[in-house]
Parts: sequence; structure tokens; C-alpha cells
Amino acid sequence: MHPWVAILGLLLLLTDGVTSYSQVTGRTGESVRLPCLYTGEITTACWGRGECSWWSCREDIIQTDGYKVTFQKDRRYQLRGYIGERNLTLTIKNADPSDSGLYCCRIEKKGWFNDIIITQELSIRDSSGDM
Repeated sequence: MHPWVAILGLLLLLTDGVTSYSQVTGRTGESVRLPCLYTGEITTACWGRGECSWWSCREDIIQTDGYKVTFQKDRRYQLRGYIGERNLTLTIKNADPSDSGLYCCRIEKKGWFNDIIITQELSIRDSSGDM
């Protein structure tokens, strides 16, 4: 076995468990925005709680056909950007500490395993700034 193969394998093992997400912080009672922008062909997309699976959003909270919202779990979840211009920024109105956690924006692209996945970690603090 070549030394570079062993080094590459070691690097892959070391990086396997390390995952970082964009951090977004908001305050209780305020609106929070989680950005999700893409380029290319207009397509269907979803937002979900937690990490996306290989084929879908988990715990769907909002879905779009690329032009309009087709599913909305709660009125607090809104896409206020212009969907047709590929702006799928999620706004959560009246944020609550229970809203803290991972959110996944999944943009469906043609072909196998081509989807764009943007995962963000949201932390909601109370008005005094405590967690």
C-alpha cells in the first residue's frame, strides 16, 4: 500500500465525525431568518427540522414548487423572499426557545444525489440574553 493511500484514509477517518453548520441566533418573541439561496434552474424545495436525509427533508415545515408555497406546517414559518428568484430564506415569526436546533433547506436538483442541502443551527435566547 502506498503511503499516500494510508494518509488519505486517516484523514477521511478523522474528518468523518466533524460537522459544522452555520449558526443563527435569535431572541424570544422576535422573527428569525435562516438564509437559503441557490442558482440554476428553478425547482422544488423544502425546509425541515433536523438534518436532511438522503432523499427528503425530515419533519417538513414548508415546501415550495419553485414558484409558490405548497405546504406550510404553521403560519409562523414563512418564505418572505421571492421564491422565483431562488430566495428560500425561512422566516420564523415569534421565535421560542423550542425553535432552537437544526434546520435543513433542501433544493431538489435533477439527477441522483445532486440536491443542494443547507443545514443551519438556530439558537433562541430569551429577551435578557440568557439561553
